[in-house]
Amino acid sequence: MKKSMHSEHSPNDDKRMRNEYDFSGGVRGKHYHQVSNGYKITVHHPDGTSTIQEITPEKGAVILAPDVQKYFPDSEAVNTTLRTLIKLVPFKQKSSIKELKRKTAQSAT
Repeated sequence: MKKSMHSEHSPNDDKRMRNEYDFSGGVRGKHYHQVSNGYKITVHHPDGTSTIQEITPEKGAVILAPDVQKYFPDSEAVNTTLRTLIKLVPFKQKSSIKELKRKTAQSAT
């Protein structure tokens, strides 16, 4: 009788990092700023040719941090939340924006 591939491994095996992977010298977000400004992808075709695709974010695009992305599945969710925030908080001066950032940073710690 043929064994199923799934019976050999528990579902959690795929979620664990293998011992041979060493990311101790890695830097989180190393390429974040470069990628947010755009990047190129080289696609190598079976016939030996290559195609270069340039990927550039749309004007006004905002890159969300991974912890924030958990709460906003799409741009509509982000825009709805920001519109609600705009109605609640009076942004009359740049100093009020700095104060909001300071309070946000303090509440995160």
